[in-house]
Amino acid sequence: GEFLYEMCEGILASNYPVPDRMLKLSEVIVGQYLRREMIGAYPFIGEFDVFAVEGGTAAMTYIFNTMRENHLIKAGDTVALGTPIFTPYIEIPRLNDYQLNVVNLDADVANGWQYSKQELDKLRDPKVKAFFLVNPSNPPSVKMNTESLEYIAEIVKERPDLILLTDDVYGTFADDFVSLFALCPKNTILVYSYSKYFGATGWRLGAIATHRDNVLDQQIAALPKEQRKQLHERYESITTEPENLKFIDRLVADSRTVALNHTAGLSTPQQVQMVLFSLFSLMDTPDAYKNALKRLIRSRKQALYREIGITFDDSDVNKVDYYTILDLEFLGERAYGRDFVEWIIKNTKPSELLFKLAKDARVVLLPGRGFGTQHPSGRVSLANLNESDYVQIGRAIRELLGEYVERYNAESGKKL
Repeated sequence: GEFLYEMCEGILASNYPVPDRMLKLSEVIVGQYLRREMIGAYPFIGEFDVFAVEGGTAAMTYIFNTMRENHLIKAGDTVALGTPIFTPYIEIPRLNDYQLNVVNLDADVANGWQYSKQELDKLRDPKVKAFFLVNPSNPPSVKMNTESLEYIAEIVKERPDLILLTDDVYGTFADDFVSLFALCPKNTILVYSYSKYFGATGWRLGAIATHRDNVLDQQIAALPKEQRKQLHERYESITTEPENLKFIDRLVADSRTVALNHTAGLSTPQQVQMVLFSLFSLMDTPDAYKNALKRLIRSRKQALYREIGITFDDSDVNKVDYYTILDLEFLGERAYGRDFVEWIIKNTKPSELLFKLAKDARVVLLPGRGFGTQHPSGRVSLANLNESDYVQIGRAIRELLGEYVERYNAESGKKL
């Protein structure tokens, strides 16, 4: 009865969201969905809170802002980014709102887009306050392997103050996905969005989850007296005990500039939609929907590469294939050798291939460099078009590479 009442009132949207962080039973159901998809069979002790937000983008905005407002990061601090990464994670720290120094942990295309231990060791530096990660990655679309997750968990034991943010919106496309949140729950802020998995980007459905015993709350409680006093004044209009306000509830307050906290929260019809998606997925026990989606995007990828004329190894269990990066240095070397790649890098601008594709073949790809890749590359989303469109993209890329091969042969006197 209570559930039906919450759903009916939510659909009618006749009230502000109460509780403002998330409707009571909606939080339980979404929590169960996150537990199944992000944690799975991994042993997990304790409970976590969920805040329903306007997609993953709102989650990022709120988290950066509340971390700054609560002195967890300040101008001049250093944060680490797992690159390549969704562009806003590169752009936000540079803004004058934050002025953060950034250390990049570079995943390597030749290493299957995994992070080497040497790169992950950058997190041992006590200057690094937080590590922001998209897993599975955007745009390489590869999930972090178990070895790397466990290696980060070991580093966290040595650095219990390290804050982790894992943006796992593509996790539901991966096989046997386990989030960093499962291994390091007390240090990790989990961001999830329903947009990609359910093809519902316009609905703006996202969630932030934090463990009920977390380092964010501990660090806020341990702030110097003057800063605690300032935060007491900031939040005293909404609670009689501002010092006990959890980080996740500070997110809610800050999302409405504190003063408008009484009208905070995601619209109730949106929360109902999140519940319906969650229940559908929880009831989809043989994973029929999930497996159908995986088959769809993987057959599109095969069509693309078949037309380009490049074979690829599909045995990597960490590949998710929501996107694929056409790394021209890596693929060109495999197809035509290192000399050809050196010639391309020397004789073309990184963006030239993308503009040429757009002009000659009406194929628009996003530049990989904008996401922090080190090579001339383009990102292809495998979620948006029909298989026949990927055939055309592949054909256009093959023709373009053919033109470059002709130019290379003419200029070098060689024959590829």
